Amino acid sequence: MLKQQLIMMVFVTLGLLCVIWLSQSLRFVEMIVNRGLSISVFLQLTSLLLPSFLTIIIPISLFFVIVFTYNKLIQDRELIVMRSAGLSQWALAKPALMVALLSTAACYFLTLFYLPYSYEQFKELQFSIRNDFSSVLLQEGSFTDLDGLTVYVREVGRDNELLGILVHDSRNPDAQTTMMAKHGALLRTDEGPRIVLLDGNRQEVNAEDGTMSILYFDRYAVDIAHSSEESGLRYQEARERSVYNLLTGTPPDIAQHDMGAFRAEGHDRLISPLNAIAFASIALAVLVSSSFSRRGQNGRLLLAIGAMVLCQATSIAMKNLAAKNPALVPLMYANAFIPILLGLYWTFKGPQIKAKRATAEEAEA
Repeated sequence: MLKQQLIMMVFVTLGLLCVIWLSQSLRFVEMIVNRGLSISVFLQLTSLLLPSFLTIIIPISLFFVIVFTYNKLIQDRELIVMRSAGLSQWALAKPALMVALLSTAACYFLTLFYLPYSYEQFKELQFSIRNDFSSVLLQEGSFTDLDGLTVYVREVGRDNELLGILVHDSRNPDAQTTMMAKHGALLRTDEGPRIVLLDGNRQEVNAEDGTMSILYFDRYAVDIAHSSEESGLRYQEARERSVYNLLTGTPPDIAQHDMGAFRAEGHDRLISPLNAIAFASIALAVLVSSSFSRRGQNGRLLLAIGAMVLCQATSIAMKNLAAKNPALVPLMYANAFIPILLGLYWTFKGPQIKAKRATAEEAEA
């Protein structure tokens, strides 16, 4: 049973992971088709997002593997034979619990170590794309925000030629400028990408008296590199930070308005891997503690699925509430441990109540 569940666990997890990867990669496909992003960069960019989904996929995959395995044992009456051979509830539940512990260990590795590393690499790669592949970000007929620069390009021609360009530079709030040009080009330099404007004008409004000055030019260069976003100075998001930093960080390392959300994220990193044990306990409580019924297992299966969905939904709700009110953090831990305690208790104590019923049904059969 242990070997069977491990093999099924791997295949189900990979299947769900492929589905999610395909759904997430669709938003990057246009960059390959129309903007020249290489396949290797595309694969690297999308693969770095997968660890954040694995922490959700693994417990759910484990739940359905356990439900399928034990439901098949019940339908084939193998569970009755095992009990008749003298196997205890612990012996029956042991393979599932071992897989649950392995899944929990894998989830802890992801949430504590690999998730912040992979997401930090994703943000750095995204930063690199913005600086080295800025043509990817310039969409025809739409305004593109590049952190203080708003760029509009009517058409992108061959060799990064730009037609109908409008650039609004608000990086200096006291001296905002607007530049328009009939055509130009996107160039890559050692300092980063630049837009070279040809045959246009530069408009600037004096903030003191409201007068506008216009400068006509034949050639003008605009630096669009994100030099202010160096990796050491960039404000890191919650998923880029370690659990220790999320739970102990203080301003100015963490903005005051982000304190609640970051604390909730840190606690969720410690709690979410326990969903593997919680979901396994729910499945075992509903199936292993039950006896064979000639009316089928549909009701029990629906009960198990409903309990799992409710547990997952409550986990998300508790995290959002704890981000706004830190006093609700204990509810996040309660939501993780209550299904485990109740599920394991019912798994090992429930059959004692149902043993006589199971014997009666076996005698009728």
